Order: sequence, then C-alpha cells, then structure tokens
Amino acid sequence: MTLPFKPAIFLLLAAIGVFGLVGDPYVLFVLNRAVLYIVLCVGLNVLMGYAGQLAFAHAAMFGIGAYACGLLQVRLGWSFVPAAMAAVAFTTVIGSALTLPALRLSGLYLALSTLAFAMAVQWVFMNWTEVTFGAGGFRVPTLEVDIGIGREQTYFLICLVVAGVVIAATDNILRSKYGRRFVAIRESEIAAGSFGVNVTQTKLFAFAYSSMCAGLAGAFYAPLLRFVAPENFDLHQMILMQVMIVVGGLGSMAGSLIGVCVIFFAFEMLRDTRGLLELFLGVMLIGFVLLQPQGLVEILNRFTRIREPFLPRTLAARERERAKRVQEARHAAS
Repeated sequence: MTLPFKPAIFLLLAAIGVFGLVGDPYVLFVLNRAVLYIVLCVGLNVLMGYAGQLAFAHAAMFGIGAYACGLLQVRLGWSFVPAAMAAVAFTTVIGSALTLPALRLSGLYLALSTLAFAMAVQWVFMNWTEVTFGAGGFRVPTLEVDIGIGREQTYFLICLVVAGVVIAATDNILRSKYGRRFVAIRESEIAAGSFGVNVTQTKLFAFAYSSMCAGLAGAFYAPLLRFVAPENFDLHQMILMQVMIVVGGLGSMAGSLIGVCVIFFAFEMLRDTRGLLELFLGVMLIGFVLLQPQGLVEILNRFTRIREPFLPRTLAARERERAKRVQEARHAAS
C-alpha cells in the first residue's frame, strides 16, 4: 500500500494535537517538547541524512537559538516575536559559518571540528556571565497568548503549526533541485561537482537550513521551559538527537518523526530509572547502527510505502542491487 507523505505526516501531527489538548498539563508539556524535537530532528536529518554531513553542532545551534531569544527579551526588553525572528536569523548566520570547515573537511574530521565548536559554545554559555548569566541560567518570560482554550494549549497549537510549516517546507525543498543536490554530494562530492553541482553552495544551504530549524526550535523551547541554562544544550542533547534520527531512519523525514515519538515514549516509561534511561539510549544507538541501520522507517516500508522525496541510502542501494540482479538474470536468460 502506498501512503502519501504529507497527508500521513499531518495526520500524525493532528493526532499529537488531539492527545495534547485532551491530556493533563504534564502530557501537554511532554508533547510540546516532542513537537519541538521534531523540528530539530527534521533539520538535523537534512544535514546528516540527505546531505551526508557528519556534524555534531546541532545541540549548540539549539542552545544559541534559545539563548538569543531569551536574552533579547530579558536584557533588551524585546517581545517574543521580534526576539524569535532575530534568534533564528542569528543562528542561521552562525550555522552558515560552519560551512567553512565543511569545505575542507569531511567524515570524522568534520565531526571533530563541529564537536569542538559545540564545546566552545557550551563554554561561552557557562562562563560569559555578564551576558549569559553563567552556569545558573536565567528565567525567560512566558508567551502570553490565549485564543480561549488556555495559554498552554494555545502555545502548544502554535508549536504544532510551526512544526507543520517546517515539515511542509522541508518536503518541498527535498523535492526541488536542492534535494537532488543534497543526495548527489552525499553519495560523492567529486562526482556531483563533475556533473555541475555547486558543492559549496549546496553545503552552505544545508548548514544554513539545518541551523535555522535548530534556532527556531530553540526560540520556542525557551518560553516552554521558562528557564534557560547550559545543561539544556550539552553533550547529552547532541547524543539524544543522534539517537532519534538513527532509530527513526537517516535520510527520512518520516524517520525523524518516528524516532522522536519512540524515544519520548521510552523516556516516559523509564523516567523513574535515570541509569536505565542512559543505558537504553546507548543500547538503542549501537543496536540500530549494527543491526538495523535503515531505522524503523525501513520496517514500516515493508508494510506500506511512504512516498518521501528520497529513500534512505541503504534502501536505495538495495533497489540498485535488485535492479542489477534482474538485469543480469535477463542477460543470462537471453
């Protein structure tokens, strides 16, 4: 059975919205966090799954968006909307600057350079006390918006709409020439360049778009927590995002949503056992990398085909191998 991508995704978002509105305040808070992590993981999957850039600075971009939005409100007295717009723009610019090492480095070396950047950002959050309030963090004003159903419910619906817009925009980008260019440089930068793909411009767009999604999620995450501190954007957050997209499926937007839902569900099941939770994340990451590198979306594709812009790399490789075997069988028969 073929399942159209956008209707399936928006149906899932609608189901999340219904559960959030009818659930208690804690369920609403958890689902609101999950919606923002969907925005985060969609952006990260564009960079890592589609463009093939092994970067570990996404949690830092998430934190830059939250800090920029919160500090503009606390230090300068801005309202949420202009502060969020400025935070997203600032995060996008910083993320675009990360393209510079990506032009010279790849693979493990790019991962180490972006990890160093993330650690430097964490150091700034903790030690630039005159601006960031240091390791103690600071309180962020809440977003006072209410359409008659409650302030928390209204904020949840706003985040849900933002997630839907990001998913629709990402789907359109991946179906455009940029999506094809992402996959081309993922498979081989040299081959992509020889076919006329501007590798520099494509990498710049991938880093900028991924950072924009992280900054947007961070800008909405700060009012949700009502408090911003460095530990909210540390190494654990980076590992958590990596686990989500690996479990769901690299190179798959549906995989991003599935990974977020599965990990958040596991968090709630194991929230009273902190040690088991960390062990669970490690086992999930190693197990899926070794045993199910295609992620859960590949299992879903056995029963229904989600019409995404591109299949994950491993599935595409399987299709090529199958086509090659069919062609060889035809030659042998003739």
